[in-house]
Amino acid sequence: MLCVFDVNETLLDLTALDPLFTKFTGDPQARQEWFTLAIHTVLTVTAAGQYRDFAQIAGEAAAAVCARHGHELTDAELVKVGDGLRALPAHADVAPGLDRLRQAGHQVVALTNSPLATAEAQLQNAGLATKFDRIFSAQQVSRLKPAPEPYLQVLRAFGVEPGQAVMVAAHGWDIAGAQAAGLRTALLARPGVHPLPGLPAATYTAATMPELADAIVRS
Repeated sequence: MLCVFDVNETLLDLTALDPLFTKFTGDPQARQEWFTLAIHTVLTVTAAGQYRDFAQIAGEAAAAVCARHGHELTDAELVKVGDGLRALPAHADVAPGLDRLRQAGHQVVALTNSPLATAEAQLQNAGLATKFDRIFSAQQVSRLKPAPEPYLQVLRAFGVEPGQAVMVAAHGWDIAGAQAAGLRTALLARPGVHPLPGLPAATYTAATMPELADAIVRS
């Protein structure tokens, strides 16, 4: 099985950015507000059939959220946000789950909306880079997930059919996009993560990476 992993929130812990956004805005919920706005923008751009660089979207969302809280984000502060994104730590359960899949003979790749250079730096800095056979970015096809093109580029690169791959993500919209492209799906139900109502259930669902890996290995 080709196991395709989302990166931000699925593998990497965005709460590491909470202190930075709290410093900028005085609101401990500002980081969540920022990422929600960034994803909302991604979904809107994609639904409109357009493409924008995710790093640009994330930067503009950070500036917008700070402005809502009465703070004008400076260029230097925006650089700190980017540096923080590239330095995110992995969730504690990620490495054991990836090791379980690799030991069972599954191929493991990453697929993110972030620019390729950012994704490579993120996984390197989080100590995960050697656990992946390859890293893919939506940037390479100029379409953001959940459009089908990012998922299909991974299938083409490995010469596999959609049913031979599983998309692992902690986001319902990513699961839905992969399902539409024909992939199997695995919802990593981290705290606060729930399936989207009215849509088909993921092939696998578990609360931790090792549990999800075990479910994939047993199937």
